[in-house]
Formats: sequence, C-alpha cells, structure tokens
Amino acid sequence: MEYLILILIGLSAAALGSLVGIGGGVIIVPLLIFFGIDNDIISDVTPQSAVGTSSMVLIFIGLSALMSYGRSNQVDRKNGLLFMAGIVPGALAGAYLSGLFTTESFKLYFGLFLILLSVILIVRDRIKPLSMFQDERYVRPHVDNMGNVYHYGFPPYIAIIGSFIAGLTAGLFGIGGGAIMTPMMLILFRMPASIAIGTSMLLVFFGALSSATGHLLQGNVNFLHTLFLVPSAFVGAKIGVYLNQKFDSDTVVAVLRTVLLLLGIYMIIQSFL
Repeated sequence: MEYLILILIGLSAAALGSLVGIGGGVIIVPLLIFFGIDNDIISDVTPQSAVGTSSMVLIFIGLSALMSYGRSNQVDRKNGLLFMAGIVPGALAGAYLSGLFTTESFKLYFGLFLILLSVILIVRDRIKPLSMFQDERYVRPHVDNMGNVYHYGFPPYIAIIGSFIAGLTAGLFGIGGGAIMTPMMLILFRMPASIAIGTSMLLVFFGALSSATGHLLQGNVNFLHTLFLVPSAFVGAKIGVYLNQKFDSDTVVAVLRTVLLLLGIYMIIQSFL
C-alpha cells in the first residue's frame, strides 16, 4: 500500500504540476506529510525529508517536461539563463534554512504558503500584465509553438531578484520554484502563457537540482521514496505536457487552486493540534 501511494503521488503531482507550470512539489510535499507524519502510512517522513525528496523528484519532473516543451519552442532560453542566476543560489540558501523548521512550524508556514499560491492562481489570469518592468533596451521577439511572435524584455537585475525569491521558496518547501516564477513571468514580465509555462519547467529543473543538492548534503533525501516517486513522476510530467498542448487548462487550474486552498487550511489546523 505504501509503495502504491507513492506511485500515485508522483503520477498525479507531476501531471498537474507540468500542466500549469508549477512543477508538482506543492502536491508532493503535503501528501507525503499527510500519509507519512499524520497517518503513518508512509514510513520515515519528516518535514525536511519531504522537502528533500520532493526536490529530488522535481529534477526528473522538470527534465521530462522541459524536453517536451523545448521541442515545441516553448522555452525562452535567453531569459531562462537570467532567471537561473537567481534561482540556483536562492534554492541552495533555502535548502539550508529549511533545517530550522520544526514539524509544527513547517505545517503552519507551508499551509500559509499553499493558501498564497491558491490566491495567486485565482488572480493571475485576472490581473493584466504590468508594463512597469518592461524596458525597450531588452525587448526581443520570441516565436511560440503556434508561430505567434511576442515582444517583451526586462532589466536583468529584476529577473535575478525575482528568481532568487522563487529559488528561496524552492529550497524551503521543495516546490522547484515554478509556482512562484510562472505568475511572475505572466504578470511582471509580460511573457505569454505558453512560453512562461515552458520556461518555468526549465527553472523547476535547475531550482530542484540546486535544492536537492543542498538537502542531499544534509541527509534529507529518502532514496526509497524517491525510487517509487521518480518513474511515476516522469510519466506524469509527459501526461501534463500533452494535456497542456491539447486542452484548455482553466478547469484544471480551478481544481488545483481549490485543492491547494484546502491543503493549506488542513496543514494550518494540523500545526495547532
């Protein structure tokens, strides 16, 4: 039963995460805590091992989705390099800071973070992209997978600061950084949705790689759990990319933000019990 649950967690989290460009860690971590710490169905789970193991799994989710999005020209590689300059050190710093969490404090802060993500998913399509960070000196054309040409550009320091913050949350909570970077790219950097989601998976990959390295050095990765999560997550990411290119993801996003809200409330309540 334990191993079947791990397989289902990897499959569902990766499919949802790659579909909307958030990676899947926001699903993996709370489910590991729910089945591990709260119900003792999955053995040897701590907040730090949940985050470290999730980061390790997200490497493969990010790589799987990135390969597919890259082939369809949905990755902005040039700006992606700028984002990586912030997300890599941010994720390493977050991985070490996560050691400060107790079980109760982790549940509280992660619950609040999940509610914040739910709110971001609610408003991200209702807020028009802001022009304040656009700079004509950096505007470049980019052609998406449908042949549409988009023009956008922003100062490098803004990209690095924003991605550092995303990386910090990736290391702290094992989410890869896509949950923060995707709405940031849509709203602040005026990137089209198809390119933002594809580029986000590039950042999930490198953010998770950096976070997992930090957690590995601290012994926070459960390799037995990883063994069952990774293959199912790799398949789930492929499914998510396929659905992204075939269907309107609005309904899935609506379901996901509701799930995140409920998970956040549940974890906050659990932190006081």
